[in-house]
This record gives sequence, structure tokens and C-alpha cells, in this order.
Amino acid sequence: MMQACMRSQNVHKGIETCLSKIVRHLSIGKTLQYSEDREYRAAAGEARSVKDIFKEEFSPLMKGEIHGVESKIPRETDILIIGGGLVGTAVAYFLKAYSSALGSVTVIERDYTYTRASSMLSAGGIRHQFSVPENVLMSKFTSDFLKNYKQHLSVFEQDPPEVSFHHQGYLFLAPLSSAENLENAVKMQRSLGAKTVLLSKEQLAEKYPWLNLDGIEVGSLGTSGEGWFDPWQLVHSLKAKNLANGVRYCEGEVIEFKMEDVRSADGTRKIIKGVDVDCKDGKHYGCNFSCVINCAGPWAGEIARLAHIGDGEQYGDTSNFIELPVEPRKRYVYTFHCPDGPTLDTPFVIDPSGAYFRREGLGGHYICGASPNDSEEPNIEDLNVDYDFYNEVVWPALANRVPAFNNSKLKAAWAGYYDYNLMDQNLIIGPHPYHTNFLFANGMSGHGVQHALAIGQAIFELIMYGHYKTIDLSRFSFNRFMDDELVIEDAIV
Repeated sequence: MMQACMRSQNVHKGIETCLSKIVRHLSIGKTLQYSEDREYRAAAGEARSVKDIFKEEFSPLMKGEIHGVESKIPRETDILIIGGGLVGTAVAYFLKAYSSALGSVTVIERDYTYTRASSMLSAGGIRHQFSVPENVLMSKFTSDFLKNYKQHLSVFEQDPPEVSFHHQGYLFLAPLSSAENLENAVKMQRSLGAKTVLLSKEQLAEKYPWLNLDGIEVGSLGTSGEGWFDPWQLVHSLKAKNLANGVRYCEGEVIEFKMEDVRSADGTRKIIKGVDVDCKDGKHYGCNFSCVINCAGPWAGEIARLAHIGDGEQYGDTSNFIELPVEPRKRYVYTFHCPDGPTLDTPFVIDPSGAYFRREGLGGHYICGASPNDSEEPNIEDLNVDYDFYNEVVWPALANRVPAFNNSKLKAAWAGYYDYNLMDQNLIIGPHPYHTNFLFANGMSGHGVQHALAIGQAIFELIMYGHYKTIDLSRFSFNRFMDDELVIEDAIV
């Protein structure tokens, strides 16, 4: 047996020696695209030296493996999704679950454990109470999907999916100065099928005796389809279904976009044909595609800059002078305990000050937070929590609104990022006007959890049919920044 083992080792050593000689011979006068300490695997269609081919194809044999090893990143894919959080995973779901004609779908995610993913670090709320009709419709789409999520997301021989949807609704409180706006919003929401009701001050006092209604004139309550769920469970349920449907997930970071000059009747123009991806194995991988979708959340602006979005002056693109106006904004979520606080009928309460809270479980625990003023925006370099913000801004507002919260204790906190749209805090979706195979799904400004499923459906329709069919999101195109037609949402939390 020892002799057989030695013979096997000698065979592998002989093969390795022979291949090394061939490689040295063929590589005379050639240079690698990347240095030897950072190996590069070219995308499909790119010229590769014989040395590279031998190195890639025979490396498993040199290691004693009798079968090939799948590349970390495919050389080509029909549709590439950058960002594997809730939005990217929802987009992948609809692309593969609704049609087999769209080809291969690959998702690239650099944060493979989702430690910084916005959806995982959110409060998980879903509401129909918006001032822009499209936002109402997108949330209703999500609510309808979640009614039958087990049917949509079950995978053969796996445990049934779970999202833990709590249907307690949202309660928006308003002073006299904004009562009319709230009433008009409720009328619009109801015209679209939302189950929103307007409650007078007297009705609020009767239904929620634990509220201090000083300064409050009216409130709006979502009685169906609103509440909160577990984004972590939804992402992993969608991902499990995607894997079963053939979606490929890859861990890596996009570091460069590959451009190509193409001649047309209007002259020569540049198109995006692929990306280079940096992986933890120390190698770069090239991947070509037909279409790429930016689902990078708070880092979507970074991806757009890599794709030269906004570099029109440099490249001579007359329709490419505006950058994607999305940046990360840090937000805090705090957990506190109040033994005598409001119980099971507690909705997701939005105070006029901007502070919010909802129940977390059944043991007198709550989560809360608030968005800072523009002058108070926290540093985004890390996910450290500012506890002074709780003590000085959040807790005073909530203790004023719910007197029982004066007897509460802060237990924990975390921070996450909004993919903040600097222009109008609304979704940016659809193709770029110049790079038409580069699609946006960005800028939800904290609404990504509740709108991701509708965004996935919309992207599928754009790619499959060339237009929206379920919800017309044309107003949310990138072109609105060029035409100065912003879409302003009043109900930002």
C-alpha cells in the first residue's frame, strides 16, 4: 500500500513538473494581467494565454483532485445582481420564479453573513401609510405576498419558511397643524385599497388609554396588512428558494466595470460588458453579463461610480452627467424594557417628533428610534451606537407620549444604514439613460424592507416585457433627476 501511495505521489510530481516546463516555455515574452500574488481569472470571451489555461484547468489535478473545481465567480452570466440583501435577493427570486426564459442569474455579495445589511438591522416594519401612491401600492404588494409566503417560498424537503408577521398596524399621530394633510393621505390610501382609518382625539383616548394626547388632534391607523416581520427570516427563505431555482450566490466585491466601444449610427459609444470581482481566495475574477442590477443598498452610489455613472464629461456621454444620489446614513435602534407598558394591542407608533416605538415580543420589551436632523447626522465610518441620542432625543419624546415609559430601562442597541436618496428620499428604479443595461434598485431611504418584493416584481417586468405591468413606477426612474421632476414623500420615518 505504501508503494502504491509513493507511485501516486511520483505521478503527480511528474505531471506537475511537466506542466511547469510547458507553462514556462509558453509564457516567454508574455506578461500576466495581474501580478503573480493576485491571480486573475478572465471573463468569458477574453483572450487567455495558454499558460493561464493550463494553470486554471489543471490546478485541481496538481492538487490530487479527480474532478474540476467550480470557479468562485462564473466567467459569464445573463443577469448579474450586485448586492445579495433583501432587495437583491427579491429581484433574483422574481427573475427565476416567474420565468425560465431569462437565463442565468448570479448574485454577488461582499458581506456574506449580512453583518452590515440594512434589511437585517432594520425595525422590520411594513405600512401602507405613505403620501405617494406608488409607495402605498408597493407596500400593499408586499402585504399580499406575505399572506401566502409559505406557498411562494416553500422548498421541497426543507422546513416551511417563516417570517413572523405581526399584524398590529401603524399609528401615525398628528397635531392640529398637520391634521388636514393626514386626512388627505388617508383618503388617498383608502382609494388604493388600503385599510387605513382616521381616529379623532376622543377615539384615540378610548382605544389607547395609555397615550398622552397633549398636542395631538388626530391619528391614522392601519387595520390590515400593516405591522412588522422578521427581515432575516424573509431573506433566508427567499435565498433558499432562489438556490433551489438555480440562482448562484457568490461572495466577492466588485472592484471594476469593464467597458467596450461599440459603433452605432450615432457614432461610437461605450457599453458596460462585465465586472472584475475580488474574492477572499486572493484572486480576481472577470464576469461578463448582458444586464447588471445595482442592489447594493447604502453602497449603491459607490457601485454607480465604479460604473462611471455621472462621468459624462470625461467620456463624452451627453446623458451621463448626473451621479446616483445615494449615500449611507446611519440610524440607531434601541431596545428597552417597561414592565407596565402597553400590551398586545400596541401598534407601531409614530410620534409627531419623529420618534417611534413598537413591541418586541411579549415580555414588556420594545424597540424604538428616531431620525436625526440634518445637522445631527452621525458619522458612518462604523456602526457604534450613540446612547446620548437616546437619552436626549428618543426617550424624552416617548416618555412624554407614553407616561408608563418613565419607568423603563434601556437594555440594548444597534446601528444600521439607510440607502439614503439625497434628492427626494424615494426609490430609484430602472435603466440608466445612457448605460441601458445598468439597472437601478436603490435609494429607498429606509423603505427597502417593505418595498423589496414589489421592486423585485417590477425589475422582472422591465427585463421580461420592457415595461411595468403590476405597478407603474415610471415616476421613480433616474430620468427624473435630469428633468427636475422629483417625487417627494412626506411620510419619512
